[in-house]
Amino acid sequence: MTQTNTSSGTSLMSRLGTLVVIPWAGESQDDGRDMAFLMAYTLGDGVAGREGSEEAALTVAKEAGLPVGGAVLDVAQVPKSPVKVLVEGGKAVLTMPYLHVASPVPEQWVAAARARGTVYVILASRPWPEAVPGRAVTEAALQAFAADEDVLRTAAHCLVPVGSLTT
Repeated sequence: MTQTNTSSGTSLMSRLGTLVVIPWAGESQDDGRDMAFLMAYTLGDGVAGREGSEEAALTVAKEAGLPVGGAVLDVAQVPKSPVKVLVEGGKAVLTMPYLHVASPVPEQWVAAARARGTVYVILASRPWPEAVPGRAVTEAALQAFAADEDVLRTAAHCLVPVGSLTT
């Protein structure tokens, strides 16, 4: 799990609070093959509290051109999308408006990302204050949050092509 405070829009960032990214790999319901996932979420610690952080996350999704509500956007079909994932040296680097973070990823994640050529990125608008950097997140807690219908319904979902330093 990795956090970032990189921002070009201080007002929005102060409402957003701490953004955190968590990676995992798991079986896709569509085809049974492993999928690499990256979820970005706020801790809800922005200056306007949980509600302000949620509104700010929705603004970030809108500025990035990401639809909220379950539709999965294929970023490869969007000219000049600001959402990018670079996979190199056991790390995934996620870049999008208000977020540029390098997150260590396990080998299973790297293998899934390379095999598919894409990463499933979720920008959750619902805060997850229990999952703070430096504290381990159990598989059960991750599954409970990442599979929660309210979280999924209010999140932006996209497939992002995998980039590398050699491509």
